[in-house]
Amino acid sequence: MKITAITPASDTPNAVQRQSVPPARLPRKRALRIAVAALLVLLAVLTASLLEVRAGSATVITRFGDPVRVHLTPGLAWRLPTPFESPLNVDLRIRSTSSGLQDVGTRDGLRVLVQAWVIWKVKSDDTDVLRFIRAVQNQPDEAARQIRTFIGSALETTASNYALSDIVNVDRKKIKIAQFEEQLQTQLKTQLLNSYGIDVIQTGIERLTLPAVTLNATVDRMRAERETIAAERTAEGKRLAAEIHSTADRDARILEADASVKAAAITAAAQRDAASIYGKAWRSDPQLYELLRSLDTLRSIVNSTTRIVLRTDAAPFSTLVQEPDPLKGKK
Repeated sequence: MKITAITPASDTPNAVQRQSVPPARLPRKRALRIAVAALLVLLAVLTASLLEVRAGSATVITRFGDPVRVHLTPGLAWRLPTPFESPLNVDLRIRSTSSGLQDVGTRDGLRVLVQAWVIWKVKSDDTDVLRFIRAVQNQPDEAARQIRTFIGSALETTASNYALSDIVNVDRKKIKIAQFEEQLQTQLKTQLLNSYGIDVIQTGIERLTLPAVTLNATVDRMRAERETIAAERTAEGKRLAAEIHSTADRDARILEADASVKAAAITAAAQRDAASIYGKAWRSDPQLYELLRSLDTLRSIVNSTTRIVLRTDAAPFSTLVQEPDPLKGKK
């Protein structure tokens, strides 16, 4: 039988010898580990308690689903870790919403199709932000749908205060679109702010058209207005023409009377001068005067186409065949 001796491990050269640790250093290592672990836990808690409030938005802190406070200033803020408190971001940027064509009635009983637009945003106020969250559950699309409903109601109410001629007119001075938009914005601003915490920045009319029935009525009314204006201007033109003709006839009669008076005066003066000249001529030579007067008479009654059969000794034709009498004083 072979017998093998068993020697202790410490006697072998390749054995690993364990180093003994002093008992005083064990609590210090354990305390260090606990401190590091506590620090990591604290950092995790701090990280979970910090939140960032971005520009253009508000952060609502909810505690078990109930809003407890609102942060509006951009930067860092504190909250309790989840699940005690949770952040909810609310967009405060400007948005726009269009109502689509709305069939509304005017004060004179006619229908008109109006499309309006609204520029809006959630008002940067704690109360209004909470009101917006409770009303539409922080859903901008739902808020836009509600705004379109309010616009349709406000358009119907506002349009009932204006006649169709105040909205559609060829005369720019009679159009009251600016007053219409101002009244519409005033009504929407109050309703949306009180109900949804929404601030209406601006409101305007995007499109305006007329239904077929209203369009025909508008065309007929415009035609009647044009015919009335045309008749008034025609009557005014005729009145002015009559006044001009009357004035012209009066002036013509006055001028004609003045001319007749002047012509009569000139004729009388000419006849007077002619009679004076004739008298002087006759006194100077009666026979020559009679001869010249006879020739003047012939010249006035006889022309190139005149045929007269008379006795040659009849005056004034006797002048053509008879010799003149000898002059007085000639022997």
